[in-house]
Amino acid sequence: MDEQTKFRTDRARDDVVRPGRSPLTVLQVLPALEGGGVERGVLEIAKGLVEAGHRSLVASSGGRMVRSLEADGSRHFECAGGVKSPRCAFAIAQLRNLIIRERVDVVDVHSRLPAWVTWMAVKTLPAHLRPRLISTFHGFYSVGRYSRIMGSGDVVISVSESVQRYAQTSWPELDRSRMRVVPRGICMDEFPRGFTPTADWVSQLYRDFPSAVGKILLLLPGRVTRLKGHLEFLNLVSELRRVGLRVHGLIVGGIDPRKRSYADEVIARQHALGLAKDITWTGHRSDMREFYAVSDLVLSLSQQPEAFGRTVAESLSLGTPVAGWDHGGASEVLARQFPEGRVPPGDVSALLKQVQWLLENRSSIAIGENPFSLADMINRTLEVYSEVVDGIGRRAA
Repeated sequence: MDEQTKFRTDRARDDVVRPGRSPLTVLQVLPALEGGGVERGVLEIAKGLVEAGHRSLVASSGGRMVRSLEADGSRHFECAGGVKSPRCAFAIAQLRNLIIRERVDVVDVHSRLPAWVTWMAVKTLPAHLRPRLISTFHGFYSVGRYSRIMGSGDVVISVSESVQRYAQTSWPELDRSRMRVVPRGICMDEFPRGFTPTADWVSQLYRDFPSAVGKILLLLPGRVTRLKGHLEFLNLVSELRRVGLRVHGLIVGGIDPRKRSYADEVIARQHALGLAKDITWTGHRSDMREFYAVSDLVLSLSQQPEAFGRTVAESLSLGTPVAGWDHGGASEVLARQFPEGRVPPGDVSALLKQVQWLLENRSSIAIGENPFSLADMINRTLEVYSEVVDGIGRRAA
């Protein structure tokens, strides 16, 4: 019996033995699992699938997050579908075989190149063997045919209202009835209001970074890339010190070796501003919660709108105020929890004025409760997966 015939026979047997829909097998596809908001979301959904009794599979080129993924009960399959190279053609065959062998019900793609590879893999399968295809919009992709593939899913998920509005405006031909908004979420237990780092953690922080002792701490989280606004952050710290505030900047995030020249540019600017002892670079850290909690103010200065604004939501969930540009997903989070933190994008004078006000009034600032929970995100995503299988049904042979 060949593999495809065995798949059809086993599928028919499942329909007889288990009335209704058996646990789903969901495959998520993305370029890699090295780190970042998209990757964290994939791991969170994967864990939620496993906890709900479904089978969770992830295909990527690998990375340091694979261990965590597998520890939570998912299976990882190495696939070059997100690498711009001739190996992409091989990845199409890899995904076809994986879908058949693992009897995948739903494929959720999280990036454009993997979406193209997955789309070609699915479309070259016989209709009765095709899983349902979901595409998750994680960003404000450039308008064009290459990005248009993200609208090809049976259902299209946007990670914020801002992203959905952008997708609908940029590709007006998209069927809006297939579009869903599922905001990203954060774990309330991991980022509880009023969390305080342990005395040992704080002591270690100041042993590692003694120049931060006794200062007002300003935090800029995120990977060190030009889009994150590090130069604006340096200028802000410089201006605050000029008006007499004893502030210290924390840049918490890893430096991509490919972005080393940008990091060198930021460091040169730091020294030119006389901030050699007033800015601390921590590198990549796994204890972001503690850094948020110990900071007096968190900054969100991405030059381009971010899809969700995870660092904003995490900080506010703990009760740490945030000041950030009023655009994209970060604006949505601030509007719901802390509208005082919104600043017109790129207006450095307004940023300085607002940060001064927030620091002067931080003891009386009220931050709303977190409306972006991880549990809601997972539940709504799983509902979409079930909807696309049970509601729409499989294509007829």
